[in-house]
Amino acid sequence: MKPPRRQFLYLAAGAAALPAVSQIAKAQAYPTRPITIIVPFSPGGPTDVIGRVLVERMRASLGQPIIIENVTGAGGSIGVGRVARAAPDGYTLVIGIWSTHVVNGALYALQYDVLNDFEPVALISRELGLIIVAKKTAPAKDLHELIEWLKASHGRALFGTAGMGSPGHIAGVLFQNLTGAPFQFVHYRGAAPNMQDLVAGQMDMGINTPITSLPQVRAGLIKAYAVTVKSRLSSAPDIPTVDEAGLPGMYLSVWFALWAPNGTPTNAIAKLNLAVRRALADPLMGSRLADLGHEIFPPDQQTPEALAALQKAEIEKWWPILKAANIKGE
Repeated sequence: MKPPRRQFLYLAAGAAALPAVSQIAKAQAYPTRPITIIVPFSPGGPTDVIGRVLVERMRASLGQPIIIENVTGAGGSIGVGRVARAAPDGYTLVIGIWSTHVVNGALYALQYDVLNDFEPVALISRELGLIIVAKKTAPAKDLHELIEWLKASHGRALFGTAGMGSPGHIAGVLFQNLTGAPFQFVHYRGAAPNMQDLVAGQMDMGINTPITSLPQVRAGLIKAYAVTVKSRLSSAPDIPTVDEAGLPGMYLSVWFALWAPNGTPTNAIAKLNLAVRRALADPLMGSRLADLGHEIFPPDQQTPEALAALQKAEIEKWWPILKAANIKGE
């Protein structure tokens, strides 16, 4: 005997609701399997180091393994693009920086939108400036002599960067504009190989992160001339600021953050954000980042909303400058 029509409709409606209930249950249970965080630069560089330090402390909060995968190329846009195209389920994330989620949008014809194709998760830290460095055999004793040495080289000096559009590249363009010193840019696929060649004397100079520079400076393998901020680094108080060294206005620092693909469930974003916040609240994490020349953003700036606002403001500030300089990604 056929069931009454009303009973049939209830049964049909209940069956149709099962997938939705299943999806809700999955979202509430997140995460139930390993998470992959894409680092869009080579191993050993600053983004990779920050990512691995962070992941060590996020695992406990999330109760799942977190895998770091390095995907290099095109100023970080290859790795970031992979995340933009990933399933928005909270299992594929990207740790990016100022250059990947601000600068690249002005330099490259990207297959994704740096602002609208991602869900902001959390601001992590910012570098307390970059460091102007040179090979250890450079004859200059201070920044003034370095600029004069570069000018005397008549464009033959080699300036290594971590890639087209990287913070070091943008800082190098600013340095040229302020000093008129000519040199040739050499773009690497990441900060680590760039630093290796600077230590080996194959590059003449660069403007690099504290993470990659300070260990080499402390070991006497390269020379440091100035930091690109208004205050000296607590981790390297003997290095003068650009103001003290005679190059005022040479300011640039870089921030780091975590993003997920656009459309990632809000519940997953909230759990990821909480895991990042707990990691950053660990005193050992703060100490480790301070040793690397970083400072953690205050708790009220660790929200997805704060990251979204900062990224938008930085795009509005830097895109006109970058486009006026006519820098193009390779």
